Amino acid sequence: MPALSPDALKDQLARSPLAPLYVVYGEEALLALEAADSLRATARQAGYLEREVLTVEGGYFDWSRLRDAMSSVSLFASLKLLEIRIPGGKPGVEGAEALQQLAANPPQDTITLIQLPKLDKTQQKAKWFVALEKHAVLVEARPVNRNDLPAWISRRLKAQGQSVAHDSAAFFADRVEGNLLAAKQEIDKLALLYPKGELSLADIRDAVANVARFDVFHLSESWLAGDTARATRMLDGLEAEGEAPVLVLWSFTEDVRMLIKLGRGLKEGRQVRDMAGELRLWGDKQKLATPAVQRIGPRRLTDALAACARIDRQIKGVEQGDAWHSLKRLAASLAAR
Repeated sequence: MPALSPDALKDQLARSPLAPLYVVYGEEALLALEAADSLRATARQAGYLEREVLTVEGGYFDWSRLRDAMSSVSLFASLKLLEIRIPGGKPGVEGAEALQQLAANPPQDTITLIQLPKLDKTQQKAKWFVALEKHAVLVEARPVNRNDLPAWISRRLKAQGQSVAHDSAAFFADRVEGNLLAAKQEIDKLALLYPKGELSLADIRDAVANVARFDVFHLSESWLAGDTARATRMLDGLEAEGEAPVLVLWSFTEDVRMLIKLGRGLKEGRQVRDMAGELRLWGDKQKLATPAVQRIGPRRLTDALAACARIDRQIKGVEQGDAWHSLKRLAASLAAR
């Protein structure tokens, strides 16, 4: 069955009976933790008072412990919550078999929660995950992207009786982008500092710390979208965090080359979807790439590739100039409309 979001899980837990098997997985640790906490709280209220946790760590785990946990009967409580944590996402051959058996025949009077990290496509096609997908309630904790972050902040504030205008939510998002745990902490802080009701932009400015964290692998989304301010802000953040400029340059170089190849393919009459695999165009980048090619054009892309070579020489110390300054000029050039 399709994976639920953590918010959708909360709704389901409020209106539907508990299922025997849940799987929480995904990249966003805060949302995965909150989903697991929601399930624990609901199970506790429903009388599942005993809790047993099995953690699969390292290269070896005794999977007979799972069989024992599935068959054991408590002397103190008739209902149990069994948690299986696999932080590496790889149960191994014996574990894969055990999970398939668990999915096909979950223990009675037990709710089982399996916690996994982000899984790649190969892992999601493995027999053990397919079996879980068939029988369990799946919950995927996906990252909240920049476009969705203001709405996410507004929903969280609304839940504690506060609200903000759109521009205030956007300012808030700029302060906490890439750091969802910090965003939650800042939202919690606002509940302590201000009464219920609408918060002004001045309130947000005064209270919300600048705790944004940026990922070099998401940098291209800003200049592909033509957002010069965001691209500059991300580069400032990466520089402040001590990111290696060579990694940032690699990101620019790879994506400029990708756009050049995409432009050639489009000129030959090929479709973006047919080139997605060879160009590694997935998610938001696939939607942004074609408009970016049309906006930037082949001459500017060729100039950008030459700029990448010049920045590489600056990083190596064989050409004068500040690499970070040059990277910011390159981003502004690529983002310009």
